[in-house]
Amino acid sequence: MTMQQIDARALRDAFGAFPTGVTVVTARDAAGLPIGFTANSFTSVSLDPPLLLVCLAKTSRNFATMTGATHFAINVLSETQKDISNTFARPVEDRFATVEWSGGADGCPILADVAAWFECAMKEVIDAGDHVILMGRIASFQNSSHNGLGYTRGGYFTPMLASKAVSAATDGNIELAAVVEHEGEILLLGDDILSLPSCEGRDGSPTDILSGYLQELTELSVTIGFLYSVYEGKSDGRHHIVYRAFASQGEPRQGKFLKPEALSRARFKTTSTADIVTRFALESQIGNFGVYFGDETSGTVRPVSTKVARA
Repeated sequence: MTMQQIDARALRDAFGAFPTGVTVVTARDAAGLPIGFTANSFTSVSLDPPLLLVCLAKTSRNFATMTGATHFAINVLSETQKDISNTFARPVEDRFATVEWSGGADGCPILADVAAWFECAMKEVIDAGDHVILMGRIASFQNSSHNGLGYTRGGYFTPMLASKAVSAATDGNIELAAVVEHEGEILLLGDDILSLPSCEGRDGSPTDILSGYLQELTELSVTIGFLYSVYEGKSDGRHHIVYRAFASQGEPRQGKFLKPEALSRARFKTTSTADIVTRFALESQIGNFGVYFGDETSGTVRPVSTKVARA
């Protein structure tokens, strides 16, 4: 796509291919009340002097307060804090009533149980198109033992949980599969009886094996996303590892893209496949994806915030 043809939505989706962490940026307004919002446009800048930055949309309801603040804090959310990310991303009137937090040395709200936090003095506010860049000089920080929450292509992922799940499954007979998406549709194989594209796991990286299989199957460009389901098949004795994946424009060499919400009467190869498609249709509607762990009949979807809210 050339500069003359750039579509803002398509550009945003392309930016979303880059996996990031998830933060909550906090400060206090002129009355001393806490404010905060979810942001993934955060990065380190310098060790000497210690600098970081975060980008803020000029349309943000927090724009005036943040650009006028003398201090702000970056809270890097942990793997179990997806609910906090959602709370601070929505127009909730009192976001801080549902989380546990305390004031930092310079008064900025510091959330409990985050992966890391940084309290900063505002060094510079830089104009940048439809955003501004908030450059902060780090005054204090803390790094915990928690792993960070990840975000890519409109969904959360949990790196440590995914790694542990894959490691646990490698001791057995493995089948790799994917929910391959394109413009709200997913790739399914078969005519009367539908199935997800899948291949046998073997020595090597599961994502590399699956990627190669999907590229050959579809003859499209396919990007492997984050882990979607890990379950033990009691009926076949295999460990099943299912990833989300994203396909480029075009018709696949095999299979067809179908809207998941229109498949309520479809016949699937296994009940597990039907459950995955049904769950994906629901999660797509609410824009909130998780990772399933269990067997083909019962299990749990994580991450789920385990933090008890405090007013």
